Amino acid sequence: MAKDMEERTFEFALRIVELAKALRRSHVADVLMKQLLRSGTSVGANIEKSRAGYSRDEFAYKMNISLKEARETHYWLRLLKESGLVKPQQVDSLLDEAEQIKKILGSIVSKTRGRSK
Repeated sequence: MAKDMEERTFEFALRIVELAKALRRSHVADVLMKQLLRSGTSVGANIEKSRAGYSRDEFAYKMNISLKEARETHYWLRLLKESGLVKPQQVDSLLDEAEQIKKILGSIVSKTRGRSK
């Protein structure tokens, strides 16, 4: 896996943190933002863990967790946008990046599992 994906997901996590810092405080926003922060920062963290895997299967497992977290992050971003808690211009590029990350991770998982069989 390219070092680029590690850096890309780290930058993505930083952007999620910046969004959280900029969001207007309310009970609903706080709850949703906690969910987004957990999933959005977990994508890259699990990619980091995957590099320490003992086997191809363990690598695929951790990458699949990253994929799940990317999917969840995309969901929370959509919910924040559609609920009106954030302006579209605050999240549209993050939604696009989350979509791209999902596709890349899906491909990595699929190819890794295909080689393991």
